[in-house]
Amino acid sequence: MSNWLLRGLVFAALMVIVRLLQGAMINAWETRAGLISIILVLLFAVAVFVWGLIDGRADARANPDPDRRGDLAMTWLLAGLFAGIVSGAVAWFISLFYKTLYVEGLINELTTFAAFTALLVFLVALLGVTLGRWVIDRNAPPVTRHRSGDDERADTDVFAAVSQPEGEQTSELETSEVRRDS
Repeated sequence: MSNWLLRGLVFAALMVIVRLLQGAMINAWETRAGLISIILVLLFAVAVFVWGLIDGRADARANPDPDRRGDLAMTWLLAGLFAGIVSGAVAWFISLFYKTLYVEGLINELTTFAAFTALLVFLVALLGVTLGRWVIDRNAPPVTRHRSGDDERADTDVFAAVSQPEGEQTSELETSEVRRDS
């Protein structure tokens, strides 16, 4: 199972639980609906933050060189999108049988609610990843970067396509002189 799928499944299930608790608690204490919703979303965000923090620390320990670290942004983006779409669909399906659950139509659940969940998961997890990497990096010794071994990443390196070999570098002044002469 890929990293993003595991995270997406966990947070989709957690969001469905949050929605079920929200429905039950709001029906019990109607005057506290706003507070209940905020607290439940904050608890969900704390769980996402903790997992992101653990991810960031583990990645920084495994790869001391920041250029060699994993792309956790895409992992968490895919996890958030998956969690949003799946939790919205499951909550809508449950609402067919459990009428007191607060859900909208299927299209709203698969678009608006999914976007909210995806954004929440993505932003909070990246905040955790950033903090986790920073905690490890602040006490780490300076990293010696070796740029000669980057040939294996040349197809995905954006700057490899525009960089010139060392012997062929020209200054901007030389380039403008060549243009005037022509």
